[in-house]
Amino acid sequence: MENLRKKTFFTIFIIISLFAIFFATFFNVQTYHKEYTGILNNLTRMKNLTLGKPNFPNKEPNSDDRLRNRKVMDYEVYTFILDENNNIVDKISHSDNSISKNIMIQAQNIIEKNNISNIKIGFLYLRNYAYNFEQGKYLTIIDMANTKNILLTNLIYSFLLIIIGEIFIYIISKKITEWITKPVVMSFNREKEFVANASHELKTPLAVMIASIDCLDVNKKNEKWINNLKSESDRMNNLITKLLDLSKSEYLKSENFSKNNLSMIVEKRTLTFESLAYEKNITIETNIMEKIDFSCHKESIDELVSILVDNAISHGRENSKIKVELSSNKNEINLKVMNKGDPIPDTECEKIFERFYRNDKSHNRKSGRYGLGLSIAKNIVLAHNGTIKAYSKDEYTTFEVKFKKNEH
Repeated sequence: MENLRKKTFFTIFIIISLFAIFFATFFNVQTYHKEYTGILNNLTRMKNLTLGKPNFPNKEPNSDDRLRNRKVMDYEVYTFILDENNNIVDKISHSDNSISKNIMIQAQNIIEKNNISNIKIGFLYLRNYAYNFEQGKYLTIIDMANTKNILLTNLIYSFLLIIIGEIFIYIISKKITEWITKPVVMSFNREKEFVANASHELKTPLAVMIASIDCLDVNKKNEKWINNLKSESDRMNNLITKLLDLSKSEYLKSENFSKNNLSMIVEKRTLTFESLAYEKNITIETNIMEKIDFSCHKESIDELVSILVDNAISHGRENSKIKVELSSNKNEINLKVMNKGDPIPDTECEKIFERFYRNDKSHNRKSGRYGLGLSIAKNIVLAHNGTIKAYSKDEYTTFEVKFKKNEH
């Protein structure tokens, strides 16, 4: 259920965030394109005016008057008339500003460094000037400092708005996630309550049935049927016990946790399975770091180790070895239970933790397994804010549990 919430939340969050980023990017690209087009158009107009090629067919004054009287409102535009040797013979400002010393220096640098005629605009976010240079004829310069400042300001404001917007998007995503998953959560909770209630209700009548069966007189005629009743009653009793354990594991609370010696819990519980492992000629090898303290629910952690070790023995090959390792570093505690058996396919590594999931149904039925053990183990790990995974590598199948230290 928690995975569903996370996936739903991140899907909504990412989609809304991408829309916000798209609109911010679209706005800045459009603004950039508008400014770039405006600069290019002004450079082209100045060229037409300077060379006596007006954009309209009406009769105009001579080109010098037309050029000198041309006013540009959006940009600071300056034209320098050149002689054949590229010397400046006239200077024209197409705005109300006079030609500053910096513009004159910029004009001289452009003339000296360019040996071909060209239009240069460049990247508006970085450049202060754009120009159109025609050797021996003219040089038009547009001061883009104001344009650059506007574009950079828009970019910064867009970035800040996205950051602020992400806070609102986070809140909105949480609300939408709660709304979407609410029916699923309610259904899931009802299912858990049903399993718990049904298990409790079945426990008493089943106990009466088992006791009654034990009181029946056994003879040659009814021995077979009574044995069948006992066998199936025992199976049902085991199933109900597992369902009750599953229900308990789903309602573990950190308020019931206490500081325990995890090393001692793992070692003691592992030792109890040596006789069971001996029946299959399996040896258990332990590598447990001493004195690892962990705030946990002792009985649940004890059950977690039991499930993992019992599972390793049940699926391990005869005459093989099982490894139980417990280690700790600065940030986390690591528990591994490894056995040599049939490898788990990659596609099954997540499914084996689902309730009632059994890869080999016939084998599990004969051995009295119901596909609940690993689901209980996962609930216990999640209740302790840990992670559990399974994988097969180098002949070993490994169940790895990680707990964060000092979490509780």
